Amino acid sequence: MFETIAFDGDDTLWHNEIIFQDTQALLYKMLKPYADEEVILQELSKIERSNLPLFGYGITGFILSMIETALEISGGQIPQAKIQDIINSGKEMLEAPLELLPDVRSTLEELIDSYNLLLISKGDLMHQMNKVELSGLAELFSIIEIVPEKNKHTYKKIFHKHEIMPSSFMMVGNSMRSDILPILEIGGSAVYIPYHVTSHVETIANEDIPSDRFWQLESFQELPQLLSLLHQV
Repeated sequence: MFETIAFDGDDTLWHNEIIFQDTQALLYKMLKPYADEEVILQELSKIERSNLPLFGYGITGFILSMIETALEISGGQIPQAKIQDIINSGKEMLEAPLELLPDVRSTLEELIDSYNLLLISKGDLMHQMNKVELSGLAELFSIIEIVPEKNKHTYKKIFHKHEIMPSSFMMVGNSMRSDILPILEIGGSAVYIPYHVTSHVETIANEDIPSDRFWQLESFQELPQLLSLLHQV
């Protein structure tokens, strides 16, 4: 039924968003004299989304958006030392240790003999490749694609490049916007494994997915059992 299974990286194979959330909390504390948390989040979300075409996804764009938000919320009154604190927090994010999610490696090792495993991750090329190296998982993937955006056009290019048939392809990820909906739209199958927090740039309105090519799991280790059941159908 399936020949190729592709995996998202951030918050599917390893923890990522929690680092952004922790840094975001520092911004809330820093800007508390100027606005409440909800106002700060709305402004940061607006600025970060508007900056995506310029800076893309990743820590660099996030930190620049935080600086812009701090200047906007404070009316330009935030001290220079606070701006330096934001910059330093970005450096700490880049140097943060990488932690795999539970059962990721053992599950991939269980699947590698039966499927062609791909990694399709989104974000800054250098930082994403560094994460792949730190994860120790590179040897388990036949193909690693780092892309600036995930949409149906991106996936179509990958399918064409590697001669993949959508009907034999499954994508596993934590983002409805990036990992699930585009794949279903072009005829592939998708497995959604939610992470406990979601980036505001990845959130979408609740959407019913009436598809027999979509499944939701609670944990990564449930994937082999799902695949076994699907092959029995």
